[in-house]
Amino acid sequence: MNLYAIRAIYLFEMHRTWRTIMQSIISPVISTSLYFVVFGSAIGGRIPEINGVSYGAFIVPGLVMLSLLTQSISNASFGIYFPKFTGTIYELLSAPVSYFEIVIAYVGAAASKSIILGVIILATAALFVPMRIEHPFVMVLFLVLTAVTFSLFGFIIGIWADGFEKLQLVPLMIVTPLTFLGGSFYSIDMLPPFWRTVTLFNPVVYLISGFRWSFYGLSDVHIGTSLAMTSVFLIVCILIVRWMFKTGYRLKS
Repeated sequence: MNLYAIRAIYLFEMHRTWRTIMQSIISPVISTSLYFVVFGSAIGGRIPEINGVSYGAFIVPGLVMLSLLTQSISNASFGIYFPKFTGTIYELLSAPVSYFEIVIAYVGAAASKSIILGVIILATAALFVPMRIEHPFVMVLFLVLTAVTFSLFGFIIGIWADGFEKLQLVPLMIVTPLTFLGGSFYSIDMLPPFWRTVTLFNPVVYLISGFRWSFYGLSDVHIGTSLAMTSVFLIVCILIVRWMFKTGYRLKS
């Protein structure tokens, strides 16, 4: 394994974050803070506790997941798309670097940036609402697993996209709505039986439910099911990336 190549790509991507810190870090933190102000403080005071947890604290895991999913996809998709746009992808593909090393570098950098952002948002949330983390190991596991999985998903989108507008298509039109409808602001147990069953087909439900369990021991689905569904999505993304590199799908077009 060419560790020097992985390190070079990884550091280049991480340095890009600090060059665009307003867009990469500050903007998502401000946006999430507004959610805490509006839903946690203004509206949360009028909503009763959910299973013994204040509403402001209840929405923290969902809001962290919302930022984690969107930023993981955005970081990874732009990271691999920009070399395609500028033409430097050919230099990367012709260099003595394996496809596996390219994926590790780009996905690792995207996941690292998303995890850093997630930690900052958690620290920000503590300023607005009282919260606790009952299972810190599981919390970190879900944080890392989700960041890696959706960074891989973003990597796939970056290879698939043939224009900047397509980079935003999936996050804005699919991922964000699924996150809002996946129990970010409510428990799916509050829904009528039919809609609760429909909601279980939303993969984001399992991410938010498992992440929330690590905080308060509350979940809409069993923690084992949440981990299993997240792992399945991770494996699917790995297989798709492998197929893309094996066939050269849109990498050299």
